[in-house]
Amino acid sequence: MSETVLIVDDEDSVRRTFQEWLTSAGWGVRVFAVADAEAALLIANENPIDLAVLDWNLGSGSDGLRLLEDLVVFTPDIVAILVTGFAHQATPLDALRMGVRDYLDKNQDLNRDAFLAAVRKQLDRIIPAKRQRELNTSLGAFRESVEKVLPLVRASAALNDPVPLPDAVRSLFRFLLRGTGATEGVLIVRHVAADNTETMTVYDAAGQLLPRPTVPFSRSLAASVVSMQEPCVMNDFADSSAGSMELMPFEQNRKSILAAQLRVGPGVQVVLEMFDKPVFTDADRRMTAVAAELGAELLRQGLAEKQTHRLLFDAVESALQASREVSSMLTTPPDAVMESLRTGLDASANSVIDSATGLELLEAVRVLAVRHGPDAVRHCTTLVTSLKQLLDGLSG
Repeated sequence: MSETVLIVDDEDSVRRTFQEWLTSAGWGVRVFAVADAEAALLIANENPIDLAVLDWNLGSGSDGLRLLEDLVVFTPDIVAILVTGFAHQATPLDALRMGVRDYLDKNQDLNRDAFLAAVRKQLDRIIPAKRQRELNTSLGAFRESVEKVLPLVRASAALNDPVPLPDAVRSLFRFLLRGTGATEGVLIVRHVAADNTETMTVYDAAGQLLPRPTVPFSRSLAASVVSMQEPCVMNDFADSSAGSMELMPFEQNRKSILAAQLRVGPGVQVVLEMFDKPVFTDADRRMTAVAAELGAELLRQGLAEKQTHRLLFDAVESALQASREVSSMLTTPPDAVMESLRTGLDASANSVIDSATGLELLEAVRVLAVRHGPDAVRHCTTLVTSLKQLLDGLSG
């Protein structure tokens, strides 16, 4: 937004001259010119004033300093230039405290160049400070709104996928252990991010996380199962039969292993392993193959739920961090914050919520927070949580 200059002078010829000089300077500033304090305050009530050029003696018992005191109520950061032939009457300290930064003496040669030089000097000081204030205010409001949004994002992410990953793992193993007669099982999930960063997570048959394995996936038994592209049975298994593979702690000292890949999605490799049935049969292998096909969709939902949580939280944290960094960089536009958020929301091809949907959610709750405050956001969070519990109850 362009800067706004208010000229207040009870002499019509002086007022018109000042306005013409400013308008013809080509600086793109908005200029208001009025004759008295009452008209000036009406303008200030509807328009934030950056610079006021005030006549010292406005007539009717009013003066520029008294008007400036009233203008500060509307725009606390207003800066003023006093035009006067009585500069000696002003108290310099009080005037400075109220925002007076320069004097123009009517009794001297007050020409166009002197006037424009004084105004330009103040605008050059005002503009950077104003931009910084606007940026800090915008980013502060953004951070406050996003922090209010977080509880609703958590509820929305949970609502998106009502099957948590531990429940999905537990349901799959409940069927397989009962059907095959295996005594234990694990699910190994390997995820490769866009930057080739690899993470590996292991769940037991109850859906609980096990300690993160130290064996690289590429040298693991699970990697061999993925390369075979079909369930494999290893009866009479001994640690020595692993060959070049490195066994993970939960695979060591097993008597038998039945392992199969679950094709969940790109960038994610999932292998289930079941242990210690005296002899795994071809029927067990076929059952596991069928269960792997059916269970892949269930796990896909569970993994998507986990990924959605991480994706949204990482994106919001990235945006908050960007807002803190941008606040110290005057030349960087606030759009960088939203771009950071979009990038985070688009980071995964497996996400069940796209950036447009995520940003629509954030904007809706931001408006709710601004208009109605934290109580409205808390009420909305309660409603979403209640809806999730209702759907969970209906879906079992």
